[in-house]
Amino acid sequence: MDLARGANTPLTSTDLTVTVTGAVQGTVDLLAFQLTDAGTVRGDHDLVFYNQPASAEGALRLVDQGAITVDLAGVPADVTTVAVAVALDDSAPGALADTAGLGAAVRSSAGSGADDARCIVSGLTTERAVVLLEIYRRQGAWKVRNVSAGWDGGLADLVRELGVAVDDEPAERPAAAAAPAAPASAAQPAPPATVMPPVPPPPPAPPVVPARQEGVRTAPGEERLSLEKRQVLSLRKEAVHRVLLTKGAAQERARVVLVIDKTGSMQRQYKRQVVHRVVERMVPVAVQLDDDGALEPYLYARGQLRLPDLTVAGLEEWTKTYVHLTGRHGGLDYDSIGLSNDEIPIMRTIMDSLHRGAAVPTLVLFFTDGGFSRRRAITELVREASALPAFWQFVGIGRANYGLLTDLDELDGRVVDNVGFFELDDIDKVSDDELYKRLLSELPDWIRAARAAGVLGGAA
Repeated sequence: MDLARGANTPLTSTDLTVTVTGAVQGTVDLLAFQLTDAGTVRGDHDLVFYNQPASAEGALRLVDQGAITVDLAGVPADVTTVAVAVALDDSAPGALADTAGLGAAVRSSAGSGADDARCIVSGLTTERAVVLLEIYRRQGAWKVRNVSAGWDGGLADLVRELGVAVDDEPAERPAAAAAPAAPASAAQPAPPATVMPPVPPPPPAPPVVPARQEGVRTAPGEERLSLEKRQVLSLRKEAVHRVLLTKGAAQERARVVLVIDKTGSMQRQYKRQVVHRVVERMVPVAVQLDDDGALEPYLYARGQLRLPDLTVAGLEEWTKTYVHLTGRHGGLDYDSIGLSNDEIPIMRTIMDSLHRGAAVPTLVLFFTDGGFSRRRAITELVREASALPAFWQFVGIGRANYGLLTDLDELDGRVVDNVGFFELDDIDKVSDDELYKRLLSELPDWIRAARAAGVLGGAA
């Protein structure tokens, strides 16, 4: 299976070999890192490279200059990600984009072929160090993702970003073809493995406009967008990232659920394509937060429709196919769920998918023009939902009377404050920075409170 940049696939085997083409010791070095939820190593022992060819517990091993074996069953419980990277040696000119045949592949060491995946490296420009792929835990299972993103500053920037200390003195690099060293004598014990030699900064280069803001994620299909649409998406992703970074939550990942009101009172919002523009502006939130980079969308009225996942690659066609009030679209009967509102069934459906203590939070983006008439039932449901790992961000659209929604923020009797609400009467008059600030500013505070209360698992 070929994975484009940002794409992922599940793994079934726990005994893997990662092979990197284009890695040549002394020119393009191969490295692997064991990372926690925070996106950093626990210590220097979590780095595998030419001078430290195995992790402390032996789960990661550099078997030659172009391959690493990974025993997922042996990866420590507090390690959530194995990142495989390459870096140009300081003496090598140019950038990794110039490296012929650079790529990475994952396969089962047993040779079953079930987990064979090839990560196609793309989108590189001036980077001298790149994370090629990540093997990561997601809801108790392992997946592999093509990352293909890195740092112009090279090796030093890579290891510092992932939390590895850089030593003061350089380590002597073993020759690529050297024979194995003889055992050290008792009178002259071998020094402990030096984690990483210092890397002087690269020579000055003409100023360039960065291709992306550091920490901004990519998703499959971005490369197929027009230049104009890529630029808009890039700016919106950066706006999302800034909010999370400011709130100390840039490393957080979440399942992102989009709920859209499909009642008769929303007719004008659909006719004027306001709902289409809402959907477009929610996609960057999923790209930045969700491991899969996809929105999980629902339409609701009296009943509900679970729509196909919304991704960057299919955004334009998706909105044409699925953003409607009535009729039959994409094989779905829109008339079957009615045109009047009942929020209880859709809220219950989402709650039924949640499990207290889950490590990955859920962000519910709930767009409606109000009409929440079942006040007592909804308030009790929100209290019940406060014990589950989801934050509900309600957004009012359409200059309506939002009634109960304005009171949910102050609702008592909850384990944690799990609800936010704001009015967005005209989305076209709100900048991206302001929109994402309103949408996401409360999420990091809820994550911290939910972890402290045991509602959400993961790092405290």
